[in-house]
Amino acid sequence: MQRFLNIAFLSSLTITGASLAWLGGRLLLLGGSPWYLASGIVMVAVALLGWRRRSVSILLFWLYLAANLGWATWEVGADGWALAPRIAMPMGLGLYMLTPFYRRHVGRMQPLPGARLLWPGLALILAGGVGLAFWADRMPAPRSELWGPPPAQAGDGDWIAYGNDRGGSRFSPLAQITPANVGHLRPAWTYRTGKLGDGKQGTAFQVNPLKIGNRLYLCAGNNDVIALDPETGRQLWRHNPKTDLAGVYGLVCRGVTYYRVPQANGPCAERIYTATLDARLIALDAATGRPCPGFGRGGQVDLRSGLGTVDKGYYFVTSPPALVRGRLVLGGWVTDGQRIGEPSGVIRAFDAVSGDFAWAFDIGRPDDHGLPAPGATFTPGTPNSWAPMSSDESLGLVYAPTGNATPDYFGGHRTANDDRFSSSVIALDAATGAVRWSFQTTHHDLWDYDVPAQPTLVDLPGGVRGLIQPTKRGEIFLLDRATGKPILPVEERPVPQGAVAGERIAKTQPYSTTMPSFGGPRPTEKGMWGLTPIDQAICRIRFRQARFDGDMTPLSTEHPTITWPGYLGGIDWGGVSVDKLRGLMIVNNNQVGNYNRLIPRAEADRRGIKPMNAVHMGDVGGPAAQQGVPYAAQIAPFLSPLAIPCQQPPYGRINAVDIRTGKMVWSRTLGTSRDSGPLALPTLVPIPMGVPNIGGSVATASGLTFIGATQEHAFRAFDTATGQLLWKARLPAGGNASPSSYWSSASGRQFIVIAAGGHGAMLSGSSDQLVAYALPRK
Repeated sequence: MQRFLNIAFLSSLTITGASLAWLGGRLLLLGGSPWYLASGIVMVAVALLGWRRRSVSILLFWLYLAANLGWATWEVGADGWALAPRIAMPMGLGLYMLTPFYRRHVGRMQPLPGARLLWPGLALILAGGVGLAFWADRMPAPRSELWGPPPAQAGDGDWIAYGNDRGGSRFSPLAQITPANVGHLRPAWTYRTGKLGDGKQGTAFQVNPLKIGNRLYLCAGNNDVIALDPETGRQLWRHNPKTDLAGVYGLVCRGVTYYRVPQANGPCAERIYTATLDARLIALDAATGRPCPGFGRGGQVDLRSGLGTVDKGYYFVTSPPALVRGRLVLGGWVTDGQRIGEPSGVIRAFDAVSGDFAWAFDIGRPDDHGLPAPGATFTPGTPNSWAPMSSDESLGLVYAPTGNATPDYFGGHRTANDDRFSSSVIALDAATGAVRWSFQTTHHDLWDYDVPAQPTLVDLPGGVRGLIQPTKRGEIFLLDRATGKPILPVEERPVPQGAVAGERIAKTQPYSTTMPSFGGPRPTEKGMWGLTPIDQAICRIRFRQARFDGDMTPLSTEHPTITWPGYLGGIDWGGVSVDKLRGLMIVNNNQVGNYNRLIPRAEADRRGIKPMNAVHMGDVGGPAAQQGVPYAAQIAPFLSPLAIPCQQPPYGRINAVDIRTGKMVWSRTLGTSRDSGPLALPTLVPIPMGVPNIGGSVATASGLTFIGATQEHAFRAFDTATGQLLWKARLPAGGNASPSSYWSSASGRQFIVIAAGGHGAMLSGSSDQLVAYALPRK
């Protein structure tokens, strides 16, 4: 047994040293650190001495360990995450050399100073470290059993729209659950949507449920609309719209829309609207779930009208319609990066009572708001609006975040109107569809920086009507929602140049100079990470092989480009929440880059890269065919061979910002490694490293912020003022959705509810459960 262990150890040391020497040599030739080459040479030398049973191998390796610690500290300081891959594995190898097995192998069996304490001590340190991780991850004890006050008025207990109000604040005026008693929060009920589709499509249960009166409304990923008893989760009705799911690769419905028809009584006086994955707008009676016969044709409107031929899987609606002045306004998802001339990104408005067409905003003809001429269609290939919109009833405006003209990663063919309105937030007149103002967050976007987050409306001191627009870039812009002019300064700064042939690139990009940037630390060679020196060296090589001149570096055909932040953001569709009482904005962000390259068309053709179709509809992550332009695109997260980000942790954070000044109030890592790890395998240990996240938060009047969002299957409550973690619950899968909070008069309790469906691309599991939490009944 001892002989086998020594052979295995020396073999591993030889292979590790040879690998490091080879990788280190490549890194040195690229202008990188020489230490990996030196480390590899030392390890090979020590292995050779070990094979020859020379006791000096122990001394030589421990001298190397001392030097390695000095180099690591010199390069990255005392940062624990940065030090770990540099010293952990070499230290493990060095410790094996102190075992009786190896010392007997090299003929050095003199008593080892402190041997009686070394191994028990190391075992204690290991067990203590794991125990400390679980202890730190425990749920803090509640400080009080006293309940906060009931809602001041009945309407405060409802959640009437996506994000609670039409402006998407994600703020609840409820205060029964407080920082002192939140530790008593327990699951109150669970509702399961059941199996969706044919089981082949990926699911992402992302709904933000509404609560109006004595019903809770939600949609499942297949567009079934469901009404539940908010106290018990008992199903009251369920409407199956028989959605055609052919070609739809992700079953997503983020919410429904509620409308009370003025001065109406009887059936359909209160309505629930949903927009479907096969492009229909449906109106249902809120009391029974039956279609409203006076809306469109038999209760529905065909959204494919005016789009021409739409291939399956290329156009569908995932976000709820916005409601403003009796009109429903919606855009649609257009599948990313496949070809030019994909379905139009037109935004349309319909009468909420009759379903009649009201107006269109077609970027190809922005001053003509009617239907296309007979035989014509809305302009194909224009920027679309797939994220939730917001509206201001008093101003008569709807605010639409926009994406790119297709495809995402080449724009030489884009029109002046495409470049004017892409990756923007646009204020449209609710009556006519005319553009009141627009603000562009990325000029001539070549990085898939479409605006994914709902604009959040906020009222500031002095009567200033603000609009907060989060972006994938990690920039947050605070604008006057009446005029579109920045409230906090925005500066145009030069960005890297040097685009591929046939492309043009903006010379400057807008930066919000007062707000913090949420893209994460700038990638550097020293900031490359790994579990071992080997995969860290590979990441450092990949960094050196890529082009990276800072954020907004254009993609190339010759070298990969590091896109920072990547297409996950920054900030994705979860957006931000606003504590209206404390003037704080809560932001959850990602700090993960992409590793992208443009593929010349001839190479793409040789590789058989073609646009997706209904038979083979995969994820929107590359390679993207981009048919019709000179380049396809290889798009992927910047990962090590062990499928973990090459950038060092944390990968996700939650932050609070003072809206009035733009100053950071606090920042914390968000999520542990319990449900993620190398090769997409869970570590099962809750190391607080901060993990990728997608989904939103909700802030309450009592000073709590609730959020799921992470790869970890967890739901958390933070103290909004300080960022202290106060409560945590285990979910059946990732809570990659935005929670809601409401009041149930049946028991006099405040509830927090979240869709815990997981997310395929986030590797956060899969579930069909909606979970509600409340304080125990008195």
